[in-house]
Amino acid sequence: MKLRLTIAAGCCTLATGCAVGPDFHQPAPPRQDSYAPDTPTALPAPDGAAGGTQRFSAALPASAWWQAFGSPEMDGLVDRALAANTDLAAMRAALKEARELWRAQRGVLFPTIDLGASTSRAKGSQYLAPVPNDSTFTYSLQTAQVNVGYTLDLFGGNRRSVEQARAQYDAQRFQAEAARTTLINTVVVTAIQMAALHEEVEAQRQVIALQAELLALTRHQLAVGDAAGLDVVAQQAQLAQAQAALPALEHAWAQSRDLLAYLIGQTAADGPLEAPKLDAIRLPHDPPLTLPSQWVRQRPDIRAAEANLHAASAGVGIAAANRLPQLTLSASAGGNGQGWSSLLSAANSFWSLGAGITQPIFAGGTLLHRQRAARAAFEQADAQYRSTVLAAFQNVADTLAALQADAAAATAAAAARTAAKETWQITARQVGDGAIAPSAQLQARIAVLQADQAMTQARLARLTDTAALFQALGGGAVAGKTSP
Repeated sequence: MKLRLTIAAGCCTLATGCAVGPDFHQPAPPRQDSYAPDTPTALPAPDGAAGGTQRFSAALPASAWWQAFGSPEMDGLVDRALAANTDLAAMRAALKEARELWRAQRGVLFPTIDLGASTSRAKGSQYLAPVPNDSTFTYSLQTAQVNVGYTLDLFGGNRRSVEQARAQYDAQRFQAEAARTTLINTVVVTAIQMAALHEEVEAQRQVIALQAELLALTRHQLAVGDAAGLDVVAQQAQLAQAQAALPALEHAWAQSRDLLAYLIGQTAADGPLEAPKLDAIRLPHDPPLTLPSQWVRQRPDIRAAEANLHAASAGVGIAAANRLPQLTLSASAGGNGQGWSSLLSAANSFWSLGAGITQPIFAGGTLLHRQRAARAAFEQADAQYRSTVLAAFQNVADTLAALQADAAAATAAAAARTAAKETWQITARQVGDGAIAPSAQLQARIAVLQADQAMTQARLARLTDTAALFQALGGGAVAGKTSP
């Protein structure tokens, strides 16, 4: 009994072998519990146009995080982009390729079985003994056989190659998820920018109209002796500056429109886009702020770098196994004869069994240096993984700092707008009482419009940086899932 158990254990060892090279272990999560020394818990700002106070929640971003902005038009644009964006379609095709290559690589773990058949017509020399046993010199020969081959994975080289292919597929999968997240963020940000630029263009046109009205009023005052020629020239300069600012805003709006059309898989000439209005976009009041230990399992670029590290680790094992003996088993069976009907007869059957072992002895240092190169590739992938994590920390910290600055800027812009509006209202009453000239009311109204533009810029910054925070935290829970 002990002898049989020993033989069985030996056969299992030969069949499975051991996997040389390092076994990959998932990198430890960061020990930090924050992204910056002064990570905020809330970003206070006035309600209304400033957007209100934002308070961070210790939660993972929702998979459909863009819906937190409360804009059906934006949701529709994101859905169209996910369905029709050509870059995302190319990434999906690359992902399918990587998945099939991984599945193809799994074939090295199984035996190969080939079925072959051949037929030939031949005439032998009459000075030699004829090949057929019926002593004919002209004959036909049919052969059919099955060949089986299997390389025992004694040292795990084949298993490491499958492990590497799976890790490469995972890297491609996470890169595709990163591309998806980037696409969604770009659509959201572009839609917000387009809405903000529309507001700024409209406000600038009103400023130009008021500046033109001021110029006409100043010319009238010059005609009646209440203004000097220098006042007219100065007002002409103000009007020219306002007019010069409009084309740049219109150009930026057109660029946003064209980019948004590209992102959803069409051209700008295909028709108008249903872009949201700025007032209809809600600032998320409870954006997520995931803990770093959870965040590294969520962010797709970190997961992709980890998968590349895994692939490089498997590459070390492959290079090590290539320097060790390779044991190959083979078998074939079949029949041959002068007719297809006689191939299955016992007299025409043949078979063979074989085994071979190969041990590399000298290859000019090729295998050794390949193993060293694989080790260097692993060290490179390890450094790149750590660099990716550090860059991601910087990304989140920068975004949080931007959101803090945005809240402060929105607070200041809201105060400036309130002051400008109160000044305009007071000036309007004084003009009505005849205490001051009508031009003062026009100038106060221009100041209100300029304050509105500053408020639009502040609101734009808060919205786009909040979208950037969603992306920096991984852009949803999809990246954390494992595909079969």
